[in-house]
Amino acid sequence: MGSRDKHRGKRLQKIMKCFCSGDMVKEEETMVPNSSESLATKDYFSSTASGISGQDGQVERRLDSGNIEQAESSLRESGILNYEEARALLGRYEYQEGNIEAALHVFEGINIAALTPKIKVFLAKSTERPKRRSQNYTTPPMSIHTAGLLLEAIFLKAKCLQVLARFEESAQTCKIILDLIESSLPEGLPGNFGSECKLQETLSKAVELLPELWKLADCPREVILSYRNALLHRWNLDAGTTAKIQKEFAIFLLYSGGEEIPSDLRSHMDSSFVPRNNIEEAILLLMILQRKIALNKIESDPSIMEHLSFSLSVSGDLTALANQWEELLPVTINRRERYHALALCYYGANKDLVALNLLKKLLSSSEDPKHVPALLMASKICCENPDLAKDGVSYACRARENLFEKCNQLESLANCLLGVSLSTYSKFAVSNSERFERQSEALHSLETASTMTKMKEPLILYYLSLECAEQRKLDSALCYAERFLSLEAGSNIRGWLLLARILSAQKQFLDAEGIVDAALDRTGIWDQGDLLRTKAKLQIAQEKLPSAIETYTQLLGILLVQRKTFGSRTKLYKDNRDHARNLEVEIWHDLAYIYIRLSRWHDAEACLSKSKAIKLHSASRCHVIGTMLEAKGLYKEALKAFRDALDLDPGHIPSLISTAVVLRRDGTQSNPAIRSYLMEALRLNSSNASAWYHLGILHKAEGRMSEAAECFQEANSLEESEPVEPFR
Repeated sequence: MGSRDKHRGKRLQKIMKCFCSGDMVKEEETMVPNSSESLATKDYFSSTASGISGQDGQVERRLDSGNIEQAESSLRESGILNYEEARALLGRYEYQEGNIEAALHVFEGINIAALTPKIKVFLAKSTERPKRRSQNYTTPPMSIHTAGLLLEAIFLKAKCLQVLARFEESAQTCKIILDLIESSLPEGLPGNFGSECKLQETLSKAVELLPELWKLADCPREVILSYRNALLHRWNLDAGTTAKIQKEFAIFLLYSGGEEIPSDLRSHMDSSFVPRNNIEEAILLLMILQRKIALNKIESDPSIMEHLSFSLSVSGDLTALANQWEELLPVTINRRERYHALALCYYGANKDLVALNLLKKLLSSSEDPKHVPALLMASKICCENPDLAKDGVSYACRARENLFEKCNQLESLANCLLGVSLSTYSKFAVSNSERFERQSEALHSLETASTMTKMKEPLILYYLSLECAEQRKLDSALCYAERFLSLEAGSNIRGWLLLARILSAQKQFLDAEGIVDAALDRTGIWDQGDLLRTKAKLQIAQEKLPSAIETYTQLLGILLVQRKTFGSRTKLYKDNRDHARNLEVEIWHDLAYIYIRLSRWHDAEACLSKSKAIKLHSASRCHVIGTMLEAKGLYKEALKAFRDALDLDPGHIPSLISTAVVLRRDGTQSNPAIRSYLMEALRLNSSNASAWYHLGILHKAEGRMSEAAECFQEANSLEESEPVEPFR
């Protein structure tokens, strides 16, 4: 018994020392108590057996009740601690010792509801300016040490509940601290308030803990509200804690998938930015953190830029993301990584030339000329641009050389990009033999890429089908297109369009129209524009002009509703706005061509008027006007319209051919001038059957029968395999 009493005395001295110093007892300085000697356990048996009297605040004792009653009695007699303070101190000790359930039982003995008014009064009075001594001066209901100790007890109770997986109770308990401080000090805590008793430290921990507890309790609304309260109220948090809360809040907004909770507009200044949704709020928080890093207010954290990149990519504002990359300090990021990241941003923002210039810097001899991702990206930018196709070939070849037998996936991509670049480059070949050679190389590269990926890469199959179609290998093109659609599970509109156009080139118009109808059934209404236009072209090819007019009318109705729906919210509509606008212009022109064939001049003029209201200057509209004037026999006026079209677009192929036709009929121009228009049209598109046909007529008129025969044969061959719309 003597040794046990001695041990209890040491424990009581340690608790007293802990309270008087205001410090937590370090775990390594304490001994884990035997469960039979635990203060809280003794108190548990005591309180359950005899009960606690609430009238005078004294604990009824049993003979073997243990040290809680002894400690409380001794400390109260000495005027140091009352019952709640003793329990707060003993609970802290049990928590540090790892006796979570015992500590929770001790904390539950504290009447928080009864203490809350006293703490509020103390906090409110402690921030008032000190008055001159007078007879009316009243003593505060408690000391700042007592307030700090009791608030810490509430916080540790919340931690105990968290360990025991009682998350909602834990959050409600932690919230008591913040509600108490916020209601007592609505303007926030004064500087250095409660630092001597660690009150500020407890408060900071509670502010940081509460959102995490609501997450564990699966209460997303409370998570967001607690985060906002943590950042908007003046809690005197240090810069590191504030930054950590901002980062965790942004991550929750980005990835939680919870409902959007609009921010309280009253908490913002009239001129400040108010986020409209969770993504915008996350972006704002991450940008604030990036600015703090740039100003050296907090330590650098690469993950913040990663989250910001994701959020801005999701929102579609890649130019803003590029600005963020540009603002990074040179010491925080490698220059090559910056070039590559910026190029990705500008490419995603449809600023291809800016992205390409950055990639050229990265691929220069002074940087990293063998940077494979940059080479592939540069080739991707160049491959379908007629002016850059030659560079696309060079970049793809360099990427393939640096990837030799290192990575099949990247090597197959390099072969695919090489094939697409060669295909585009072949259209500008001077001679037929040169064009044929490039087309053969393009097809070989695409077939190699397809073989390397075992025909399981949709993008490669799409380009392979497209190249076969353009080279009029329609059976192979059809096979690859069907394979592509199968891999994409019928979700890619480009695949449906390509398949329908291949079938139309095989003159299987009904099957092609059935394919378009099947695609329309699987496609949302806003994405049906190109499909409906192709359907109308198929109906025209079958001489179903009234049906085509009906299809075009349906498409115009969809575009009208789309414009009214998204016109005021251009953020969502921005990427497709220009495409929809150009599509509407071309639809009015298609309708005008139908009305010209039907000699309904008034309706054709009405269509042209609608087109002009959308787009003032248009080469295709000038061509429609010229076609209508030509149909009326007004050749001079028609010629002027075609030349107006060429002034707007010197490469407008229909206007080049029509100009040559009208000049030949007019007879005022020499044959070399007429031939120059037709040859230019064939230079731009060597697969144009109409250009070959009229060139044959010109050769026949000049008596060159063999050349005329070759042209007629080429025109007939192309016409037999001509789709209702270009494959590409």
